[in-house]
Amino acid sequence: MGVSSCLSPTLDGSVIVDVEVQPSAKIQGITGFNDWRARISVAVKAEARDGKANQAVVHVLATQLQLDARSLRITSGRTSRLKSVRVENAHPEELVRQFESVLEGLR
Repeated sequence: MGVSSCLSPTLDGSVIVDVEVQPSAKIQGITGFNDWRARISVAVKAEARDGKANQAVVHVLATQLQLDARSLRITSGRTSRLKSVRVENAHPEELVRQFESVLEGLR
């Protein structure tokens, strides 16, 4: 399994990305890919209170994937570490390349 297993294209041209979040982390950013859960791992410094970690997840993904933060929205898992993030007007193949590029930089 690869990064493409955590992406689901929608009929309206968006992509749903499954992520797992580590709130209150010492570092912030995309930290890996969990093969077992088929999710992108994202660490954020923000606490999981009042939606701060959710905002940080959107910020991290937008920054590291060079996307407009307004095109990302958490669609499920607002109170869970396992979340789904909708990326508007995205192409799954391009997102796979962007995620792989970020993950390659971690090795």
